Amino acid sequence: MTSPCQAIILAAGQGTRLRPLSLSVPKPLFPLLNRPLLGILLEQVQAAGISRLAVNTHHLAGAIAAFLQDHIPPGVELAISQEPEILGTGGGLKRLAGFWETAPCLVINGDVVSDIDPGRVFAAHTPDALATLVLHDCPRFNTVWRDARGDIAGFGDPPPAAAASPPLAYTGIQVVSPRLLDRMPPDAYVDLIDVYRQALAAGERLGALVVTDHVWEDIGTPAAYLDIHRRLLSGQLPSWRRYFPALTDPYLGAEVQIEAGVGFGGGVCLGPGVKLGGGVHLKNSVIWANASISPGVSLIDCIVGRGVRVTRSARGECLV
Repeated sequence: MTSPCQAIILAAGQGTRLRPLSLSVPKPLFPLLNRPLLGILLEQVQAAGISRLAVNTHHLAGAIAAFLQDHIPPGVELAISQEPEILGTGGGLKRLAGFWETAPCLVINGDVVSDIDPGRVFAAHTPDALATLVLHDCPRFNTVWRDARGDIAGFGDPPPAAAASPPLAYTGIQVVSPRLLDRMPPDAYVDLIDVYRQALAAGERLGALVVTDHVWEDIGTPAAYLDIHRRLLSGQLPSWRRYFPALTDPYLGAEVQIEAGVGFGGGVCLGPGVKLGGGVHLKNSVIWANASISPGVSLIDCIVGRGVRVTRSARGECLV
């Protein structure tokens, strides 16, 4: 199979490393240059020709479901799986067993910022593989080992005996065979990596597609979230320009109000309806919609939540 037809976006996570921002906004709806990430993923799904899409939800499930209902691309069949209790990366897939047709399925983590081509991933998947995981070199996450064939040999430390090359990182993108569902109990919390370890021990094959020269970002921390904005605004991610109007720094949403004497130090995104008082200074900061910054305030390396009024200067904080 060389082209995807069905996909699952995993969007049930708590986003704990992004608290307190994620207490009111689920991570898949965090805005990237004022566009919710999930909206960009939907655009990618449509461009890949996917006709059936499922999304699992848990934390702030209503907000994600409402967004999906308003933004699902025309012609794409949507299924939403709300988990009253979070089921993990494996349990979430098992709960969607009724969605899967008897064909491999593209699975994407809902916080992935990437330009990796789903068609290329499908082309790398073969019927004898339980799954094919997309890997890349990202030193802080390099925990996946490959054997001499280039297939996955194991996860984490210690290295498995069959390891034949340095470890790589899982991108959060994979193609999964429906046979995987037979290895998981229903309605239970299941970690997919544990399932893969058991499958490897039983002699199953896990394929790997190693990618280079691609865009991939993790927005799981405030620092990473700010960094993706800085890279977008500085033109380092040209393949992502198509998702936004002309990029400017500062990047301004609609109906932004800026009083005299405001200064910008680079890496600044202002959401719709933001108000900046006189003499405000902003650097490497993202201000969400309808927030207001009092006169004279300086914000460096900060994220300001939706509708928040900021009356003091800060550095390296999430202000809600």
